Amino acid sequence: MTTSAASSTPNGATGRIARNATVVAAGTVASRILGFLRDMIIAFTLGAGIWADAFFVAFRLPNLLRRLFAEGSLTMAFIPVFSRTRQEHGDTEAFVLARSVLVWLVLILAVISTAAIIWAEPLTLLIAPGFGRDPEILAGTVTLVRICFPYILFISAVALCMGVLNAMGHFWAPAAAPCILNLGLIASALLAVLMGWDVALALAWGVCLSGLGQWLLQQPYLRRFGLSWRGRTELKHPGVKRIGMLMLPTVFGAAVYQVNILIGTLLASLLSAGSISYLYYADRLVQMPLGIFGVALSTAALPSLSLLAASKDIPGFQRTLNTTMSMTLFVCLPSAAGLAGMSMPIVDAVFGRGAFGPESVTATAWALVGYSAGLPAFACVRPLISAFYALEDTRSPALVAAICLVVNVGLSLVLMRYMAHVGLAVAAALSSWANVLLLGLLLRRKIGPWLNIRAALARMSVLTLLLGLAALTVSGLGKAALAAIPLLAALYGLAALKWNIAEARMTRDLLAAKWHGRRNT
Repeated sequence: MTTSAASSTPNGATGRIARNATVVAAGTVASRILGFLRDMIIAFTLGAGIWADAFFVAFRLPNLLRRLFAEGSLTMAFIPVFSRTRQEHGDTEAFVLARSVLVWLVLILAVISTAAIIWAEPLTLLIAPGFGRDPEILAGTVTLVRICFPYILFISAVALCMGVLNAMGHFWAPAAAPCILNLGLIASALLAVLMGWDVALALAWGVCLSGLGQWLLQQPYLRRFGLSWRGRTELKHPGVKRIGMLMLPTVFGAAVYQVNILIGTLLASLLSAGSISYLYYADRLVQMPLGIFGVALSTAALPSLSLLAASKDIPGFQRTLNTTMSMTLFVCLPSAAGLAGMSMPIVDAVFGRGAFGPESVTATAWALVGYSAGLPAFACVRPLISAFYALEDTRSPALVAAICLVVNVGLSLVLMRYMAHVGLAVAAALSSWANVLLLGLLLRRKIGPWLNIRAALARMSVLTLLLGLAALTVSGLGKAALAAIPLLAALYGLAALKWNIAEARMTRDLLAAKWHGRRNT
């Protein structure tokens, strides 16, 4: 197995992944652009002060459960079982499974949401104990938590819809769904300023209502595939039981990951005011390439990997995963170098206005450098976990996540003493690299040698280093340095083609196929 063999032409499973990834990436690009606009408006109206911290804490709680019960566990466990049910019993039985899962999801999350609303104050103190020093801030955050929390009901149902659509080969609507959230928050913030309302409070209501909007967006596409939520359900469906069995360790693994986030928030709340916001804004910048390329590739890979695993095609599984990982690194390595090298002008251009002053720009830029070191690892973890879930092994990622939690906590406690909030970002990056290493080794034991990109990785690393140095050099130009980003990206791509890196050829061929297809149309 070689990288070039796996990725030189966009056909077969790897070709489907590449094509589907471009669809996911296109939707994600739109979402990220709107996300940047959203964050710019939030930074302008709230800055990086204590009320911004309060809103981000309130928003983080339902997002935690979203990743725990939805994207972090349900979707990953649901797609392989749903795909197998379709393959063995047809669409009708698969839709019964989907409806049954939705009933269980709503029942469980309704109980959790009610409890969270009742006990919002101790929940807030659990995630941000530093807020207990100021009763006014604590009371305001508790109110925001109670408004935001029902979002989990809508967005978890949306995640189930996404799983159904992805398993059936449709990726656009799920990828575009986050645009609704961004538009809702943009409208909420602008309306609050226009009407003189409390911005944080308006944003909290925007979060809740946007969840409903995302759900409604998925429904026309589900109906095209013949799925109606009215129909037969079986709460004891064999597929539901299988998903539940897969989800138990998956929920634990997702919980460990979310505990990492909570610990970061908790520790940041003990630092100077604004630390939570610095980390949030830096993370949002890292999420741009991560969402467009890393998450897009892993999202597109899971259905194909699930089908290959179901048909026992291990060589095809190995080639597909190898190509997914190599494409992820091809894009995310230079992205990390560019973000780190141009951290100051990027943060200044995106957020540096209004209530977001020079001190906030500098603090956020350094947090961005810390997170950028882990960007390739953040991206690689997703396809690796997708591979385990496609093999219906959810225990191994959970075990690795628990180990990396200990690594992250230990590093955070040490590094924050010397680097403040930047230490928390660096700890997250280092623990993610440990996650990639351990998952890769365990996967090798399950399916044999599957990764063969040493030569390509060495060449990518050299080009990434050169790009990072160039980015750092031009960053002295300030905001004007951003004009060099397309040039640096083009030089990286051309150099990769000249150096015969297979992933560059695959990207070129895929883009050429897309262009010729549009012209013919």
